[in-house]
This record gives sequence, C-alpha cells and structure tokens, in this order.
Amino acid sequence: MSESDNTANGPDPAATPPLDESIRQVSQASRATVDAAKHSFRSLRRLASADFALARSAFGRALAWAGVAIVFGASAWLLMAATLIALLQSWGMSWLHALLITSLLSLAITGVAAWRVSYFFHHTGMHSTRRQLSKLGLFDEPGDEEDPDAGVKIPEGKP
Repeated sequence: MSESDNTANGPDPAATPPLDESIRQVSQASRATVDAAKHSFRSLRRLASADFALARSAFGRALAWAGVAIVFGASAWLLMAATLIALLQSWGMSWLHALLITSLLSLAITGVAAWRVSYFFHHTGMHSTRRQLSKLGLFDEPGDEEDPDAGVKIPEGKP
C-alpha cells in the first residue's frame, strides 16, 4: 500500500487534535458566539431606545404643530368676521374681498401647520428599529419581503 492510499481512506490520526483540545476550541467558539449575541442585543436595545426618544420628541412637536393648525383653523372664522367688519368700515371693501383675504391667509397657515404635523409624525414610525428587527427576522411586515441578494420581490405566502 502506498501513502496516497492511506490518506484517501480518511484523515491522518496524527493531524487531528486530542479530544480535550477539540472540546476547549468548541467551548471558546460558543463563548465568542454568546458574547457576540449579547453585543448584538445590547446594540439593538440602544437603537430601540434612541428610536423611542426620537419618536417621543417628534410626537411632541407634531402635537404642537397640530395645536397651531387647530388654533388657526378655528380662529379663521373669527379673523374673517373681524377683517370683514374692519375692511367694510375703513376701506369700503365688499364682503367678498374681506372674506377672500382672510380665508387665504388662514388656509395658508393651516396648510403649513398640517405639513409640519405630517413631517413630525413620520418620525414616530420607528423606522430604524423596524428595519433592524426585519433583518433579524423578528418583525416582518406583510408585503415587504424582498430577497436582497436576488433583488426580486417574493410573493406573499411563499417561502
């Protein structure tokens, strides 16, 4: 028998480490895996905490701008009535002009406030945390299943 026949039948017993060394290597690898998992979950907790802080801040700002929109929307009638009276008495303007000017100003301010509300409410969606949870497979939203390697959308209900 030649030496090449001996290696073709299996690994060389002299090249394999002893059993206690193999157990030690497996134990070290498992500790490293546990440490990596702890680090990942710690990072995810920090991300969720920062995302909650952003959402809380954005929610407060959105409520403030919603208040502005409500105040200007509700006061539009009062402003229109006051402007109508003042313009009719001092300039002799018609009712139509007085109503139009006040209405346009109130609608513009209400539109800006509504735009700011939608901007800040966008931050309450916790997009960073949801994206990371999706990567971990813990929070999958229906219809968002994509294979990043293939770039092809997977139909819902199929693995």
